[in-house]
Amino acid sequence: MASEKLVLIASDHAGISLKAELKNNLVEWTWIDLGPTGSEKVDYPDFAQLLAKAVISQNAPRGILICGTGIGMSIAANKVPGIRAAVIENPLSARLSREHNDLNVLCLGTKILAPEYTLEIVKIWLSTPFSEDARHRKRIEKIHSLERIPL
Repeated sequence: MASEKLVLIASDHAGISLKAELKNNLVEWTWIDLGPTGSEKVDYPDFAQLLAKAVISQNAPRGILICGTGIGMSIAANKVPGIRAAVIENPLSARLSREHNDLNVLCLGTKILAPEYTLEIVKIWLSTPFSEDARHRKRIEKIHSLERIPL
């Protein structure tokens, strides 16, 4: 199992500066940046898939994806079985997404959130453990059973 302080992070071109802001300000975490590194336009589904597959293969317990709104990244990441990704825009949702849903991929929007507010959200999300409550575990199992429903 990967270190609990290890976090994967990726973005599209819109998220480059916020990605750097998070890594520079949250130094108690070990960051693995999956790209991109430049400002050239890229397709967010490529980076969402890369990060989601790495989380599932247990390279890190959690990951953060950043694009303009977080929505595209969330949609793309949730296509990978085992991923529980959501766009989070406030501290309460950050805490509850971890406690109740064991969210393993946080999606953020650079066009939606100020960097200082984003730091607060990410700090809460990274430091909040899953509650391990049986009712929450049962609900997560039900969510993952939806991935196995034949079309």
